[in-house]
Amino acid sequence: MSAVLRGVLSSSRRAGKQLLTQKANIYGKPPKEKIGPLATVVCLSVFAVSLLGPAGWILHHLPEYRKRD
Repeated sequence: MSAVLRGVLSSSRRAGKQLLTQKANIYGKPPKEKIGPLATVVCLSVFAVSLLGPAGWILHHLPEYRKRD
């Protein structure tokens, strides 16, 4: 076992219950502006096309990629 890993494990054992009692201090506020349905549809569409577009391109051209010249 490396010395770094031993140090991390021993420090976490010494901390004991401190690791379990920590809480995140995250506070939220209401949004400043409401987002309309049109903006939501546009954003989700752009997000979907940006993720699925390249994958679709690769799958569409897969037979060409398999050919060996």
